[in-house]
Amino acid sequence: MGECGSCGSGAGPFAEGKELVEFVYNAHGGGIKDQAIPGGLETKCQGCGESFTLKTFVGKCPKCEGVHAVSPPRCEDPANIQFAGVDYKLPEDR
Repeated sequence: MGECGSCGSGAGPFAEGKELVEFVYNAHGGGIKDQAIPGGLETKCQGCGESFTLKTFVGKCPKCEGVHAVSPPRCEDPANIQFAGVDYKLPEDR
């Protein structure tokens, strides 16, 4: 898929699943992952089905801690939120 010209990681903002989560987590030296999504995105956890608001570009379900992410160029539509998979842990949680 597409590449982020400044990152060169191979994955890009249009990747899917775990690949997208890891791309956003690492993009621009980790500077994007904790940035607020304007207004947040209402969604359902793709792991357990719990409703929650994704407030930052990488976030966790409050119930099961399933990791979700959306890339900045695609953050206007909750359908673009990707799930890293059951039992996936962010580097700081490992």
